[in-house]
Amino acid sequence: MAVSNIVCEWLRALGLGQYAESFLDNGYDDLEICKQVGDPDLDAIGVQNPQHRSKLLKSVRLLREKGAASVYFQLNDPKSLLSDNSDSLERDSSPLMLSELEALLQEQLKADGVCLTAHPYSTPVSHEKFQQSSK
Repeated sequence: MAVSNIVCEWLRALGLGQYAESFLDNGYDDLEICKQVGDPDLDAIGVQNPQHRSKLLKSVRLLREKGAASVYFQLNDPKSLLSDNSDSLERDSSPLMLSELEALLQEQLKADGVCLTAHPYSTPVSHEKFQQSSK
């Protein structure tokens, strides 16, 4: 089964692509869902190797703390996901200004052909429903 989605790409970037099908089969097909992965989930998925478990749990922790968008950017620099430095959270000593981050995000989304205002990233709202809710 050659399915590719953000979870598969995340696992491949971690060097753990062999678990992609198991993640998907167990319902972990979205990074928001993957934020909930813990030891019992890794048992169900079939991740027995202690090093793989550790790497996955560390990446899940970063996913929770920095958000799913961080993985999207890190996929463009897989070395950042493969890093085993425990100080990876402290690497960002000077945070980008919001406008700089927004510009970077817009540029990256455009380069990747992602339109957040279109399906599947947003749900269309009919004009009629909008009028009713604004009354």
